[in-house]
Amino acid sequence: MSLLSQPMARWAPFPSMVAVLLMSACGSDEASGPPGNGTLGTSFGIWSPGPNDTCPAAVHDQYAVVGPDGKTYPTWHPPTDPATGCAFGHEHGRDPRGSKLYWLVGPIPFGFANDQLDIWDPSLSRHEDHVGHKVEWENDVRMRLADGAVSEIFEITCDVLTKLHQGTHSPDAFVNNLHELAYHIRCSDGTEMHFTIMAAIGTPGEFVRSCDRNVHVQVGVAQPANSPTGGGRRIIPDRTCIEQDVLVAPGATSNFGSLRESWEISQSLRTADGRRLASINPYYQVRDPSRHHDPALPNVMGRPVDVCFETEANGDIAQGGACDETTAEGTLTSLPHDDPRSAFRGAQRFVDINSNRITNEDGPEIWYTDPFGKNGRTEPFPGSIQQVIAQVNNDIGVLESGPVIGRNRRYYDGGTHSPN
Repeated sequence: MSLLSQPMARWAPFPSMVAVLLMSACGSDEASGPPGNGTLGTSFGIWSPGPNDTCPAAVHDQYAVVGPDGKTYPTWHPPTDPATGCAFGHEHGRDPRGSKLYWLVGPIPFGFANDQLDIWDPSLSRHEDHVGHKVEWENDVRMRLADGAVSEIFEITCDVLTKLHQGTHSPDAFVNNLHELAYHIRCSDGTEMHFTIMAAIGTPGEFVRSCDRNVHVQVGVAQPANSPTGGGRRIIPDRTCIEQDVLVAPGATSNFGSLRESWEISQSLRTADGRRLASINPYYQVRDPSRHHDPALPNVMGRPVDVCFETEANGDIAQGGACDETTAEGTLTSLPHDDPRSAFRGAQRFVDINSNRITNEDGPEIWYTDPFGKNGRTEPFPGSIQQVIAQVNNDIGVLESGPVIGRNRRYYDGGTHSPN
């Protein structure tokens, strides 16, 4: 049996910090049911096939892993099941098993931080859909140093493996700023961190307009209503961007780049007294979201696929690129948003790694924080998540940043469609 056909994977020890076992070992690969202690994470089993999907839920639920709490969670799977050939209709990004860090940290449990948040503060309960979990990674990427002279004599390379819940098919992120993030990085200069948090991305209840980043669009109340404000911002297109850049005069070409979403994260891990242990600020970007904000429509959500078939009163239409693909060069007169033929799938993504700071020279390497990465202590507490941070201070006085990863990859296959 090939590794690809064995979705019941095991968590692996973290050999560079030998005393640490990041995750619990799961049950036998030959088990007849989900691995673990019999308790299912809230995120397990919530996906069901739509009209364009050929895999049953039972096949999907085979792709499971045991989290640190002993519960069973869903994890990465290919868009097409290799054993049966059936299609799930959604994808989770790049197969993490090619990452050098995979063999240190194992499969990523989707929804683990959400469940810990239920324990730490039930008033902040926040559960996300299944299809929005997206994985990206790259091995041996070279970091950029702001000082060119330093770059010539001091080279830093890193392995990066990350997962963000970044759904771009529903109205969720218009108001909700809490999204599960897993972030793993190991570099040649000793920088190393492995953590999972609920990232508070920007301000709840609003987003930033993609075609004018000075505009904050107020939408409503987040769920939960007491969601904390965080660093960064969620940059999302709205109807203004559609009318300004996509619907253009006959003979012109639409600017579909105006639809690109960028979720810019600024997160840190901190001790109980507020001291910063580590910080990151990656940007997670999506070129082909299947939604945009439109306050005139139900759920305040429009579909770019519908814009491809729209003609404004002044004659403006969408032309070129994604709309030519979606309309089959003008031969179609309509297409549902969840049709695999739509070019708006949320499957063209990339990540800007940016800077990674650690100020943990006095240690320890193992910390336990709340689900937001705060209140760090050396012993676990209810709702805490174990975080691993190298015992270093990597501030060399020159700002470093990482490259873009995933820019030229496409993760859809013939059956991938919105919601994805």
